[in-house]
Amino acid sequence: MTSYPIKGCAGVAVERAEVTPTGLPHDRLFAVVGPDGAMVWQGESPRLVTIRGRLLHDNAKLELSAPGAGELVLDVAADGESLPVDVEKWPGSGIDQGAEAAEWVSGVLGRPARLVREPDRASRARSASDPTALLVLSLSSLDDLNARIAERGADPVPMDRFRPNVVISGWPEPHTEDRVSRMTVGGAEIGFGELAIRCAVTLVDQSAGVRAGPEPLRTLAGYRREPDGVSFGMKAAVLTSGGIAVGDGVTVTEWR
Repeated sequence: MTSYPIKGCAGVAVERAEVTPTGLPHDRLFAVVGPDGAMVWQGESPRLVTIRGRLLHDNAKLELSAPGAGELVLDVAADGESLPVDVEKWPGSGIDQGAEAAEWVSGVLGRPARLVREPDRASRARSASDPTALLVLSLSSLDDLNARIAERGADPVPMDRFRPNVVISGWPEPHTEDRVSRMTVGGAEIGFGELAIRCAVTLVDQSAGVRAGPEPLRTLAGYRREPDGVSFGMKAAVLTSGGIAVGDGVTVTEWR
C-alpha cells in the first residue's frame, strides 16, 4: 500500500493502516499551491514528485526531503492562517504551513509555491462517501499493459507511474478491478467508484522527477479509450472502515 501525504509528491509505503471514508490516513492531507492558490501538479512541475513528506511525532511534525535540498522538519499547522486555494475535494481553502515551508518548496520547484493543509478532514469524513477515496490497481493489468508496450519496442513502465494506493496480486485476468462492485480487503469493504482516467502524470518518471513519455498513454490510447480519456485502474469508495495490511486476502462479494 502507498499513501501520498502531499498531493503530487512522493509516496510512502504503508504496511498496515485503518482506512476510512477518506481513504488511507493522511493521504493527500497536504498540497502545494501557486501564488494564485491553484494546485501545482506534476504535469507542469515534474520535480514535485522528488519531494517526500513524512508525518512524525503523532502527526505533529512534517518532514520534507528532496535530492539536493536536504531536509526540513516543521510543526504542522492544524489551524491558523487560511488561504483561498483550488484543491480537489477541499472546501476552497487551505491552512498555510508557513514561510519556511514555502521557501523550501519554492527552492525545490524553482517557482513560487506554498504548502497548505486540508482544513477539516474530519468533517469531510463524516459527509457522504467519497467514490474516489482509494485508487486500486492489479498487477495483471500492469503486466498486460507492459506486454503491449514491449510489442511497440518501448520500455516497460513501473507501477508507481499510476500512483495507486492498493495493488492487488493474484487476479489472472487484466482489469478485473473494472468489474468489481464490492469487495472486502482485510477488515474493510470497498466499492467501485469510477474508472481512473489517466493524465500526463503517468508520463513522469516518479524516481527522477522528469517527463519520460510517450508511454504509457500512447499504448493505453489503443485499447483503453473512454469518452473522457484513457482509463487504467479503479477509484473506490470505502463502504466500511477497517484495518488492511499488505498480504491481506481480497474477496469480491459483488460484480458489476
